[in-house]
Order: sequence, then C-alpha cells, then structure tokens
Amino acid sequence: MIMTAISIQNKVDELLDVLDKDIQHIQESLSWLREIRSLVIKQDDTALSNLLQTIRTEAESYAATESKRQDVRKDLADALDYSVKKVTISTLQNMLPKEQKTKMEDRKQKLKALINELRKEHLSTALLLSDCARFNNQLLKAIFEFGGKGNIFYKPDGATEKRTEKTFVNMRL
Repeated sequence: MIMTAISIQNKVDELLDVLDKDIQHIQESLSWLREIRSLVIKQDDTALSNLLQTIRTEAESYAATESKRQDVRKDLADALDYSVKKVTISTLQNMLPKEQKTKMEDRKQKLKALINELRKEHLSTALLLSDCARFNNQLLKAIFEFGGKGNIFYKPDGATEKRTEKTFVNMRL
C-alpha cells in the first residue's frame, strides 16, 4: 500500500508536469491566434506560411505531451482501480495531500481561464477569416458578376434594368 501511495504521488507529479506543458501550449496557441489575425490584416502571406509551418511542427511535438497525459491517466487508473474516464483533475484533487491538492487546483484554474480566453480568441479569428471570405466573395461577384444574375435596378418609370456595365469585367461576348 505504501508503494502504491508513493507511486500515485509520483504519477500525480508527472501529471502536474504534463498540465504545465498544456498551459504552455495553450498560451502559445493564444499567441498564434493573435498573430494570425495580425498577419491576415497586414496581408503578409510569407509570414502566414511560416507561422503555419511553426504551428504544424509544434502540433506534432505536442502529440507526445498528449500521449504522456494519457499514459499517466492510465497508470493512475490502474493504481486507483478506476476506469481511465474517471481519472480527472477533480477526482484526483479529492484524494491528494494538501500540497498536491493546491498545486492541482492552481493548474485547474489556470487551464479554465486559458481555455475561456482561447475560445474568445478562436471566435475572433474565425470571425475575421469569415469576414475576409465574405468580402472576397462579394468582390469577386462585383468584378465578374458570377451566376449571370447581376443586380437589377429600377428606373424612375418602374421598368427594370440589369446593369452589367457596373462590373469591372464584362463576361458577355
């Protein structure tokens, strides 16, 4: 039993290290989202490509952290005779000594705050990219009048008029 308690404490320490890496990864993700928005606004394609490559590289290396977290959870589940799904931060907090419980609570609160901030940053980035796509779509429609519908205008006498001369490129032959 003593060996199991020591083993559990060691695994909890490993989990705390993994949570620290999670916190660092989320902070980097927040920075990347802000940088993406900035580079999209600046229209810096080269920097965007470099950032995308950096994100891909970091995502591949972060997979090792995710794997480590799952391994630690599995080891804790085995030691506690729980299913892996039941091994959560909240569950562990209830059975930890005060010092580890405090550390775990600190990580939990930091992760919650960062996740909320990440949701906001993600939404802001998604909205910016959506607006860019919408604007580009409207610009292409205005330039090429895709779909052949064009805009219908009403003359003072009530007759309709399709104004194709208002587009930048007239696709009619």
